[in-house]
Amino acid sequence: MKRVLGLAILGAFVLAFGLHAARAQATDSAAGYPSRPVKVVIPFAPGGVVDIMGRLLAQKLSEALGRNFYIDNLGGAGGSIGVANAASSRPDGYTLLMTSSSFVVNPSLHKKIPYNPYKDFAPVTIAAASPNILVVNPNVSSKTVKELIEAIKQKPGTFSFGSPGTGTTPHLSGELFRLSFGLDMVHVPFTGAGPALEATVGGHTPIAFSSVPAAVPLIKGGALRALATTSSSRLSTLPDLPTMAEAGAPGQEAETLLFVMFPVGTPKDIVDLVYRTIAKIVQTKEIKKKFDALGFRPMSSTPEESAVRIKDEIVKWAKVIHDAHIEEQ
Repeated sequence: MKRVLGLAILGAFVLAFGLHAARAQATDSAAGYPSRPVKVVIPFAPGGVVDIMGRLLAQKLSEALGRNFYIDNLGGAGGSIGVANAASSRPDGYTLLMTSSSFVVNPSLHKKIPYNPYKDFAPVTIAAASPNILVVNPNVSSKTVKELIEAIKQKPGTFSFGSPGTGTTPHLSGELFRLSFGLDMVHVPFTGAGPALEATVGGHTPIAFSSVPAAVPLIKGGALRALATTSSSRLSTLPDLPTMAEAGAPGQEAETLLFVMFPVGTPKDIVDLVYRTIAKIVQTKEIKKKFDALGFRPMSSTPEESAVRIKDEIVKWAKVIHDAHIEEQ
């Protein structure tokens, strides 16, 4: 009987020790992290806004965590090639993805994508956000959003709006606006914000939805008239410009987001460590100033909040793409 009792006690001790060791291993997986360089996948070519911001964050992560976070630009297929590469990487904390809102748009825009946005990634944070802006040629008589809506309704089919391209967030902002108010206007896609705004300055497309940085110089120079921004609050660069909601057009919030994610299965404490580090980085005066110059405001949503936002964004833009009959590519 004593021998049986002794074996039971020993078994309980071994079990308790094993559970403690397992907990310690789970808790300590971030201890000493990173011990080697970390690859940061940017699924776009060098020189774009996501690349610039990704490099800023990678540099600061290197400084904060003591190891090199280096950029690997893997462009193509609207970002899907680089995203798929990150998804298939080992979930050990040494591959990090930084991407844009194409991540949540592509699942509905394309017939097939090589990743699952719900299951293949562990969100770290949404590090920054940039709204779109509604502008018109100065010869357009409308001075407010409400006046523009009435003008389009009075002359259905005669107004067109330009965007940087099919499936971009400015394009989807325009489609959301059109659908929300039952407007008959035509989308004209261009190969970037510059050509789209040039067409609006020239009066060829009297309306445009654009990213903020590309439009601000033309607005301040008088070549374009800004009517509203799609953000939830006013822009620091254009403090007198109302939001769409303030201008009488609610439900038009739309932003380009900077997502930071690890492959699914990455240890939670590594995810949390990188989240806490980025949250501190984006609140520094240096990064705030640089993000502001790019038209972005810093954010630091938690991994849990980021996961919810990703799901919400996918559902939101899927409806717009479906209702606007945007052709899958």
